[in-house]
Amino acid sequence: MRSKRFFLYAISVILFISILNSCGTTSEVSEKKSEKSSKNTKISPETELSLVFAGDVMAHTPNFKNTDFDRIWRDVAPLVSSADLAFANIEAPVANALPWSTYPQFNMHQEYVEAAIRAGFNVFSLTNNHTNDQYLDGIKQTKKYFDSRKGIWACGLKEKSGDPLTYKIIEKNGFKVLFVSITELLNRNDFASYIDFYPSTGRKRAQLIEELKKLHEDSNPDLFVLSVHTDEPEYVIKVTEDHKKFFRRIIEECKADIIWANHPHVVKIFEETAASTHYTETLGQKERKAFIMYANGNTISAQRTNPQFSAPETARDYTGEGLIMKMKATKKSDGTVILSGFEPHLITTYITPAWQFVIKLLDDDFIATLDRAELVTWAKYLSERKELMEKVLAGE
Repeated sequence: MRSKRFFLYAISVILFISILNSCGTTSEVSEKKSEKSSKNTKISPETELSLVFAGDVMAHTPNFKNTDFDRIWRDVAPLVSSADLAFANIEAPVANALPWSTYPQFNMHQEYVEAAIRAGFNVFSLTNNHTNDQYLDGIKQTKKYFDSRKGIWACGLKEKSGDPLTYKIIEKNGFKVLFVSITELLNRNDFASYIDFYPSTGRKRAQLIEELKKLHEDSNPDLFVLSVHTDEPEYVIKVTEDHKKFFRRIIEECKADIIWANHPHVVKIFEETAASTHYTETLGQKERKAFIMYANGNTISAQRTNPQFSAPETARDYTGEGLIMKMKATKKSDGTVILSGFEPHLITTYITPAWQFVIKLLDDDFIATLDRAELVTWAKYLSERKELMEKVLAGE
């Protein structure tokens, strides 16, 4: 009887130890699995996308008469090419089969655009009041050229009459960028159905907003950039209340992050604005913002062929300056995108002694260079122009 009790006791001890070992093994396996899972779960790092926005790229006779087009861009190419995406508005058809043409019905050739591409531009708006200056032939040649360029994004022209609003999805540095380009005016209505044309009427604006809403919903981008060629008077620096309200409505209802407007051939103010309806969350202590450029002016043109050296405040002289805006988009590990690092760079179209129109940074270094070269008239003029442009950007 005692041996039987001993035997049962021994069996109980063995079972108890076995259970303990089993529990320990399960715990260790669980810990190892957890550790392995932790190692395999990587938190996505922050990614950045740098952007540059210029203004109107025009080709008047003095611009294309001198065929060294790379010279136009030489001094601003480092700034432009420093960006992952660099935007410019092509203010003309690009049709090699048609002759060069200046105001009032523009046409430029591909080599003019190619020089801008070599300088670093890779995203183009093709919609403005001069888009159909060369009628359907010009529209089709322009679209065919840009469609054929690898690594270049351009939109605003339709394949067929009446096609839906065009757009481009740009994937860069882990970002998905939605780019749309529309114009509110055309110099003539010929073949307008081939262009992303939305006149500034209540009905067409309502239509545009509904289409942009759906486009954003369907594409779900990290960043939405909208180019608008505005229906407003040229050469006027003051921002219209109409466009202030309309752009804010697009930001709130269509979830646009950047509105890049042009048309008046002069620089207007830029601003950050709360994207209140869409971006209600706060990121730390900072609410997410959208950004509006009301006009970046002429990047290159020959509208200022006769600088008023003794009267630099002359209205027409403002067409000789432009703005190149650089900024940064940061995508955090949770997918949130923040715009920051805004760097405005004033530029000017300088006429060389050889009568070539080239772009220069409008800064103290360039003015000092002119002064040292005994080009005192230009140095004084651009010094005064710089002060005037700084007042424009300050909203004065």
